[in-house]
Amino acid sequence: MTGPVAVSGAGTPLRIATVNINGIRATLRRGFGDWLHERGCDVIALQEVRAQADKLPAGAFGEYHAALDTGSVPGRNGVAVLTRQPPPAVRTWSGAALLAGPSASGAELPASGEGPSASDEGPSAQGETPLLTEVPAADRVVLPRGLRPFADQGRYVEVDLAEAPVTIASLYLPKGGLPAELQRPERMREAPDGGARYARKMAFMAAFSTYLARTRRAAAAAGREFLLMGDMNIAHTRQDLAAWRRNQQNDGFLPEEREWFGQQLGPRTLVDVVRSLHPEEDGPYSWWSWLGQSFAKDAGWRIDYHLATPRLARSARWAAVDREVAGTRLSDHAPVVVEYRA
Repeated sequence: MTGPVAVSGAGTPLRIATVNINGIRATLRRGFGDWLHERGCDVIALQEVRAQADKLPAGAFGEYHAALDTGSVPGRNGVAVLTRQPPPAVRTWSGAALLAGPSASGAELPASGEGPSASDEGPSAQGETPLLTEVPAADRVVLPRGLRPFADQGRYVEVDLAEAPVTIASLYLPKGGLPAELQRPERMREAPDGGARYARKMAFMAAFSTYLARTRRAAAAAGREFLLMGDMNIAHTRQDLAAWRRNQQNDGFLPEEREWFGQQLGPRTLVDVVRSLHPEEDGPYSWWSWLGQSFAKDAGWRIDYHLATPRLARSARWAAVDREVAGTRLSDHAPVVVEYRA
């Protein structure tokens, strides 16, 4: 865990985390429940939940309310935002959402896309796992055409917080691949695909830029700050990747990916919060391969981000990466925790 960095701020403290858990069942076996209870976060964004509604373990999210888009493919993707209070609004790309109360009991999401009534809160009498509920009004902004092929993949969910004027989004950006001209079979773990995965990621990023601007402006129009968190599958700068020299022609650190990432940031749009708190530091990294000694040597990547509107970013007091919980890694990613004064 990196040490805290103090920054001036005022208002209600909000401890907010993001983590790619790489499967809810696997991370629970590694101590995710203990981390949830002990870390004391107010909001947690999750990626790669990897479980459909009927496969979510009982009590998966502890004492939190969970808004999820699990996606349509079993065992793949899935995003969530966990909150202390039921969110007054939940938005997805898919037109379907899962809203779970504490102890992972189901609460149906009303057709308007707004949060639950008081009668929906808390565990159900039977304690059954939640069911997906169709949401006709999936989002308040128009989904760009380029994102429509991704709409049912469980890559984005957005909620408004009840306890502060902040909109929180959890994103799982596609991993991608190499363009055809850089593909060398002897250097690849996956079979060459002629650049198909690369083209898919680039198409997603181009369309997501439009969407991100729209939803950020919609939050501002509603009097809310905006915070995008998640696994971006891009290391932005040399400080964000330990072995940057040998990865300059690898996906996740390609010049065009890094340029796109930089275009999402600006003093009037979004701020990379952890980098603003650690401007001169390599890392702090949030992903390490399970192979070799990458974790022991801290030879990682920083690909899990908090991107906040400037006012919210200025309220950040400290940031930390929870590399281990009781000596165990929760995932190949580690939680990135920031405390804000919202």
